[in-house]
Amino acid sequence: MADAHATPHHDYHLVNPSPWPLVSSIAVTIMMIGAVVWMKGLVPADSGAVAGALLAKGDKALFFAGLAGVLLAAGCWWADVVKESRAGDHTPVVQIGLRYGMLLFIASEVMFFAGFFWMFFEMTLFNEARAHIPEIGTWADTAKAWSTWPPKGIETLDAWQLPLLNTIILLLSGTTVTWAHHAIAQGDRKATKIGLGITIALGVLFTAVQAYEYHHIIHENLFFNDEAINSGLYGSIFFMATGFHGFHVLIGTLFLIVCLLRLLAGQFTAEKHFGFEAAAWYWHFVDVVWLFLFAFVYVVFG
Repeated sequence: MADAHATPHHDYHLVNPSPWPLVSSIAVTIMMIGAVVWMKGLVPADSGAVAGALLAKGDKALFFAGLAGVLLAAGCWWADVVKESRAGDHTPVVQIGLRYGMLLFIASEVMFFAGFFWMFFEMTLFNEARAHIPEIGTWADTAKAWSTWPPKGIETLDAWQLPLLNTIILLLSGTTVTWAHHAIAQGDRKATKIGLGITIALGVLFTAVQAYEYHHIIHENLFFNDEAINSGLYGSIFFMATGFHGFHVLIGTLFLIVCLLRLLAGQFTAEKHFGFEAAAWYWHFVDVVWLFLFAFVYVVFG
């Protein structure tokens, strides 16, 4: 057992013991409990100095403490993976496993968004069916609101303004990240830096435009107003689907920033740059999801 991590005589990498999976799990648990506290609260506000300050509705300290833990653990964990790569532990066989892992992760993300699309299509295509459900409680008002599409009181967005602008931004970013990927494969580091920099700038611009769009929706009460009081599900699923996509854009932008920093540090070569390749795959996935959101949420059913 003492020489389990001695010089290997195989192409596989035996990962050293790491604290980050456990730390990540604890931090995520704290963050999720903090989210419940923030939105609903676990104790009344007058439950005492400590409990009232940490567990009462509206308190954000627990959530952001957990978030800080998640970010710290993720950064340290990924830094260890980079160190393994730099040490030569990522053999061709290990790199195949990394590629399969990234592909499976993207496939799981596809299923994640498929759930939101399924919900939106169910609301859109079968909204009139709700009128045939027996009246229970206040269901009659909800069924009446959903008898038309969009639901009564909802003011939809013009797909050919900000949503179209964001579509153009993401399509351009997909082009620039492909250019950068092709450049690094050819050993053209200068073109890779330029392509990566432009992609990151476009990602930041997309986030800014979406934030402005959200501000407009909330400020003008387009989805949540007195007239649309029984149609709140539309706004909820809209913000869940587009909001989680925006979160993925933010994560992808950070992913690309790390790749740019590693490129500037000379850690990528034409032969070995899977970190950047994985970031490019992820960015293309984000682009494709947005095309579906734009086509169905904004245009076809908007």
